[in-house]
Amino acid sequence: MDQKLEPIVQALQEQFGATCEEFRGEVHVFIPSGQIVQALTLLRDKYEFELLSALTATDYYPQMMPRFHVIYQLSSLTKNIVLQLRVPVNGDQPRIPTAVRVYEVANWRERELMDMFGIEAEGHPDPRKLLLPDDMEGHPLRKDFPLGYEEPQFTFNFEEIDLRKPYAKD
Repeated sequence: MDQKLEPIVQALQEQFGATCEEFRGEVHVFIPSGQIVQALTLLRDKYEFELLSALTATDYYPQMMPRFHVIYQLSSLTKNIVLQLRVPVNGDQPRIPTAVRVYEVANWRERELMDMFGIEAEGHPDPRKLLLPDDMEGHPLRKDFPLGYEEPQFTFNFEEIDLRKPYAKD
């Protein structure tokens, strides 16, 4: 582990009961959902992580407890270090507290989480859909989302594809 990150990870473990793992030089710190806002505030104010460079999730379906990990990628430009926080979230009604008051860029990224994974950010100031149409059901980045695709049309299969296309009737 990077020597700059050791005291930061140790502080997170002491204050929030976080666990840590390292994989190929990346440090992943697991924080309970109810304490993520306090951890982000501490990292921004005391340890100069001024940039929330990514906010996304991973889906471990069919595992349901936890089904998701919400991932906060933080960067300290002044110290030239990167830290990844992971919040385990259960599959039934997945929710996390909003981080908009700590990092304003979380506004858009939490809306993307809702659209693509169905993970709700409680207390979000603008919970409208961002990427998907209002009438769309489901969340495309979940592993249980049905894959629907259309075969590409080429010159050799033009007639076969053309027969399946819906055309307006006269």
